[in-house]
Parts: sequence; C-alpha cells; structure tokens
Amino acid sequence: MAHKNVIELLAPAGGPESFNAALAAGADAIYCGLGSSFNARRSADNFDDEGFAAACRSAHLAGTRVYVTINVAVATDEMPRLLRLVRRAWLFGADAFIIQDWGVFSEVRRLWPQIETHISTQANIHDARGVAWCRERGADRVTLSRELSLTEIRRIAREGVELECFGHGALCFCYSGVCMMSSLAGDRSANRGLCAQPCRLPYELIDEEGRMVPIPDVATAGMAETMRGVGGTRALCPKDYCLVDHIDEMILAGVGSLKVEGRMKAPDYVYQVVSAYRRAIDASIAGRALSDEESGAVHRQLKRAFNRDFTDAYLLGLSDNRMMSYERSNNRGEVVGEVVSGRKLEDLVERRGGGNGGRTRMRRFSRAEVTIRLTQPVGAGDLLEVRPVSDPTQFLTVTAERDSKASEVICATAPRVMEAGAIVRVIRSQAALAAAARVAKADVQRKRPVYVRVVARLGQPFVVELACVDGEAAARAEGFVVEEAKTRPVGEDDLVAHVGRMGGGPFEPVSYDVELDDGCGMGFSAVHKVRAEAVRALEEALLAGYAAREEGMAKAPSEYAIAANLEAERADHGLELRSVGIEETCVCALVTDPACARAAFAAGAARVYAAVDDLAAGEWPQGVIPWLDEVCREADHDRLDQHVVAGKPCAVGNMSELALAAELGAAPEIRSCVPVHNESCLVTLEAAGAAGFWLSHELTLEQICELARRSSVPVGLMVYGRERAMTSEHCVLQVMGKCIHDCARCPQRKRRLSLRNIEGKLLPVRTDINGRSRIWAAQVLDATSESVELLAAGVTRFLADCTLLDEAETRQAIARVAAALDAARVGKRPAEREAGATSGHLYAPIK
Repeated sequence: MAHKNVIELLAPAGGPESFNAALAAGADAIYCGLGSSFNARRSADNFDDEGFAAACRSAHLAGTRVYVTINVAVATDEMPRLLRLVRRAWLFGADAFIIQDWGVFSEVRRLWPQIETHISTQANIHDARGVAWCRERGADRVTLSRELSLTEIRRIAREGVELECFGHGALCFCYSGVCMMSSLAGDRSANRGLCAQPCRLPYELIDEEGRMVPIPDVATAGMAETMRGVGGTRALCPKDYCLVDHIDEMILAGVGSLKVEGRMKAPDYVYQVVSAYRRAIDASIAGRALSDEESGAVHRQLKRAFNRDFTDAYLLGLSDNRMMSYERSNNRGEVVGEVVSGRKLEDLVERRGGGNGGRTRMRRFSRAEVTIRLTQPVGAGDLLEVRPVSDPTQFLTVTAERDSKASEVICATAPRVMEAGAIVRVIRSQAALAAAARVAKADVQRKRPVYVRVVARLGQPFVVELACVDGEAAARAEGFVVEEAKTRPVGEDDLVAHVGRMGGGPFEPVSYDVELDDGCGMGFSAVHKVRAEAVRALEEALLAGYAAREEGMAKAPSEYAIAANLEAERADHGLELRSVGIEETCVCALVTDPACARAAFAAGAARVYAAVDDLAAGEWPQGVIPWLDEVCREADHDRLDQHVVAGKPCAVGNMSELALAAELGAAPEIRSCVPVHNESCLVTLEAAGAAGFWLSHELTLEQICELARRSSVPVGLMVYGRERAMTSEHCVLQVMGKCIHDCARCPQRKRRLSLRNIEGKLLPVRTDINGRSRIWAAQVLDATSESVELLAAGVTRFLADCTLLDEAETRQAIARVAAALDAARVGKRPAEREAGATSGHLYAPIK
C-alpha cells in the first residue's frame, strides 16, 4: 500500500553545477544562496542574479522548487540590503526563504505576507511548543533540530506545521544556532555563515592536574558495543547522518521534507547522494521495499560519496560513542578490500629542463606495486585509499586501472610498498564524477513528464495539447486547418513520432491520445510548429505565477522606513524606549551552588542566577533567578517548566521557553544564545513578551550600545567570565570509554576536565545530569573596562559568569565587576582589562 502523504527530497546547491546535479538527480526542492553575504555557507560558490534567475526557470519547468537561505544573524545596518535581496530573489523565482534571525523573519512577514517562510534549524527549535510559537507567527515550515528522535518528531507533527528534518550529511557536534566555538577562536562565526569547523580538529582530554587522560584504543578487547569507536583524537567529530533506511518511518511520522546537507560539497557528491535518496523515497512512496540488490546499490552509492561513516543514532534516541568518528574527520569512503602483498619496482627517472641551453635536472620517483583483493567492485579511475592497520597515519592513494568485480585481485602502482592487511577504500568514484560532469553541461537537466493529446479532424484546426503528469499546468496550441491528403495520408504513428520530437526541451511525453480522421494530409514542418507553440505555451503556463509577482509587491524599505515601522510596532504593543537611570544598574552573577550564590550576594550582586538543574539540590538563598537551558525538548518540560512562574523573572534560552513564560505572565529575559543582532529582532521579541535581554559577545561594543539604546526593556551583558562555546547532546566524556549510562551518578561528570586544542589552549568541559556537554572558551572574557560606554548606552545589568568558579573566585569576580561599575557611575575609568583576558569581539567584528 502506498503512503498517503509524500515527502519532499530537499537537495543542497553551493552553485550552478551542484544545482544542475541536484536537479538531474531528482530533487523535489533545492536550497541555495543568492550572493555571499547572508547565508550559512558564505564560502560556497553562491549564485549571482543572472545565474539564480536561470536556475529558478530550469527548476520550475522541471517541477522543482527553489529555497533561498538567509539563515544567519543580521546586523541592524544590514537589514535594508538583506530585504532588497529577499525581494529580488522572490521576483527571480524563489519559492521560499530559510530564516534564522527573528528580526528578518518579522520584517519579511510584515512586508510581504505572500512570501513563504521556513524557520531554519539555526533557530534552535526542539519541541511542539516552539513549533506552535513559529506557527502562530506565520511560519510555513519549521526545520527541526537534528538531535530529535522519531518519537519527538511524531509528536511535533501534530502541531499542523510542515516539518523539515535532516536526512543525510555532516552533523554538527553542537546544537545548531548556539555554537560559538568558531567565533571564539577567531573572527569567523557559525551564526554568520563562516564556521571554521573547529569540531573536526584534534583535541586531548586533560585532567585537573594538567595531564592527558588516557583514551582506550579502538580495538580494546572485550569493550562493550556502546564503547566501541573510542580511541583517536577527534573528540568532537560525529559521523555523518544517514536515514536512507528510515524513509517509511519519517513519512509516517509526518515529516514533510527530508534534507540532504552539502552546500560546500562537490557536484558529484550531490548527484550521488540525491539520486540514491530519490530511489529509496520513490520505492517507499510506491509502497514497496527495495530488493536486497537495490538496497545494496543505494548504500554503495552513499558510501562512495564523501562520508565520515554513518549514524542514525539521534533518530533512535541515542547519542553514544557509536555516533562518533573519533579516529578521523576526513572522508572514509567505502571499504572495498585489503592489500595482500606489495613489492618494490624500479624507480622512475624523469628529465627536467635542458631547453634553450638551460640546466638539465634528473628527478627520481620511487614506485611500488600494491596487490589488492577486492571485497566490493571498483571502477576504472576510482581513487583508492590504502591505509595500514599498524600506522593509519601513513596512508596513500592509488587509482584503479580497470573495472573489477568483488573477489578479484587487482594491482596498482603506488609510491611505496604497503604492508599486507592494509585497508583499501574507494574515496572517489570516477563514475559519479563523470555523471555529474555530464549533467552540468546539459542544456536541460531533467525533463518533466507530460501527457500529449493530438487532434486532427478534417476541416478543423490541427491541435496539440500538453498536460503535466503532476497536474500543475496544461496548454493547447492550434495551427493549420487539416485537409485531405493529396498523396499518402498521415497515420497515428506519424503524429506520435513528430509531435513527440521534443528534443532538447524541458518536457518528455509519457503517453499519447491521438484523434485522427482517415485520409488526413499535412506537412510535418507545420506539425512541428504547432508542437513548438504548445511547448512554449506550457512553459508560459508553468512560469506565469512567477512572472506576475512584481505586480502589487511592496518595495524593499529604506533604513528610515524600517525605523518608522519599528516605532509603529512599538506603539501597537505599548512599548516605550527607556530612560535609564544610574540607580537601575546592577551587578549580576551566574552561579552553580548555594555557597557561591551567598558569596555573590555578599560581594554586591543584586541579581543572582542559577541553572535549573543546580537549583534542584541544596539550600539556596531567596531571590535566585532560574537560568533555563539552551535546549528544551519534550522530555525537558518536567524539569524546566516548573521554574517559569507568573510575575517572576527567568532567563530563557529558546522560543519554547519564551512562549511558556509569555503565556504564564512571567518576566522572561532572553539569553545571549538567542542571537539578537538587530533592532527588528529586539522589537519582535519584546512584543512576544521578552522582559530583558542578555546580548551576545559576537556583537561589537558599538552594536551592543546601539541595541541597548533602542530597547524598551533592561539590557544586560556578561562582562566577566568564560563564554559558553558549545552545547552538545553527546557527552564529551564518553571518549574515555567509561560511560555507566547513569549521568546523575557518573563519577567522571564531577571532575574538572578540559579539552586541549591544537594551540595548547584548555577549554573546560562539563556534562550535566542529562548527559549534555557544555564546552567553555579557552580565555576569560573581561569587558569591565568598557563599563563607562556600556552604562552610557543604557546597559543596566553587568553579569559575572561564575559557572566555573568556586566560592572564593566568585567573590573576586563580583568584586571586580562591582568596582568597575562603581567607577563608571561617577565617570571614572575602570581598571584595565585583566592580564590574559580577551575583549572578545568588542573591537574585532565577526565576518
């Protein structure tokens, strides 16, 4: 039985060649960037205007939709340019926009309600309440966090919003949208589309004494299945996601779109992966299982595209070591055999130079023959990686010289002899490269199937009708008047042959209905003209809706018009810009235990915050404010929701918690993990119930001050402490191979461990009672010396993040912030920045 509902196959395109590959491979929709300023893959070969318009036309004729990614945080002064891009892309033919920034989302919805808007996974939506919040604000689709299980997805689907879920490709270690690791290490930010991928680099786990924690070898005998995979240095590197075996379950759960990651990947990757998923999805929709042979071919195709091995852990509700690629972060390809022997060959000597009386140089190249026994077939030109078991770092690559079947023994030439038993993998498929090259050069990448009807009645106009099989459009063309044949009459086969000659056009006939009177005569050139007119008319019908878009569409606003609109929105919601007095400013602290809370109050903190899990234990002093998580999944409600109380403040880390707080009449403060980079976002969240903001350190001092001046509610900034770099569902400490699967009682969790990066810097790591890991910056941030400017701009809450500090250190941190604020209140310059501390991006803008 076929599925009642269908699932969209959503493919990536970093540029025109990848777009063509996705189209040819059968994508239902393609997501891409227009220009290189406002999307989460700014380093991709993104489209220019002309190329984008042409790509949209090709896609729409083929029945494929095009989505534009504007999934980054946007500064206030960038908003007019961003909105001009949105309008331009819509008129070129974009079908929807994928958005992270709540200010951008609000502006697009207000200006152009006809535009389809999708909430990006970067917006960090994890549960039904968050999805409902998006729905109420007009979102047409929500892209869920990649960490969710099938059970969670099934529950969320009941909210009636179309859901997009991640199906295949690279997994981020951190929850999307809350990662600061890249920007803390330099000026490249994941929230701005220039992630440096620090999670793929080597790290060492370091103990309290500065010693490296020993990591068990991957092959340790007797290791439990959930511990396998430890060993190696890539502590933050997940395997790639692969849900090709779960298509049925995703459809039945209510997923509307299955996304393939890869806008930075090559066209051959896009073609291989998308065509494999097309095959699997088509079988699922038809209600049949792939045969063993078909399934094997699909999996082989996926393995021969770039991959770090595959996992489906999150969908199954797991996050253990089986989902990690600790040993390596580069392409693993597919294992296809092993080396059985090798022998040294005679060196190759090449003559270099010597022309025009120049000096002749001789260059010697060592060579060896590698003999490989195959367990899987390989193709001529495939690139093979040969990696010794004894020392995997000493790998090399060779090229397969011919097509070979599984169980064959082949020989290849290599720079040196490789030991017997070395693992051989295909890491690049020549067939996939050739296929992607062919479709990139084709005029039409995919033809749309059409029904053809031909009417040839004596004395009446000759008619050709075309109708898309999917029912989207139809067209009709009339031509010459049909006359009696003077010589041989035209037969039905003649008309099928000549009307069906659609050649390089965008349509492919799949059936013919011919009404033909006996004895009709006609010239075939005239038949071709009518057919061509029908093709042209069908093209126009398919593109008509896009061509008419400009009529009645509002112009993109100037910065002055945006500002005026925001003032009107403030008035509609009763929001007024604040006149801040010095008496409102205060020192705040974020602590982890009651003793530190008491120390913070005693040292001068007026507001003390604590994470809700910490509040569950010990005797806390009165007045401590709950600091809710960055993550709020269905299972988190029981422990988080109880801390949201009517009339009471709380700090919220996502839209689900904001929605609950607004509903209950609490006073939610937006944590810095929700990027607020522009005034539109500020007003949008104020109107949604925000009672305060903690701004991000990805902002410059100038941007922080400007937002503080334009806020209707109190604004705070962490001015001392370490910034949180990552939050992961996977526990980093599992790399030790000692997981007891009971986080609350785990002895490793109570230790003060760190990750040491390739620069030798230490990044503290803590895992909470839910098994989620948090990683902190290597350097302390100290912005206390900027207190004068912050105070003048209207920042009223100055936070010391004491999460990693003990009682004495907490007291010192609060004293430092209090001293700086006291100095600023009387117009004096605070003390210089603490030695070894960083000012973050206050004076070094992120790109």
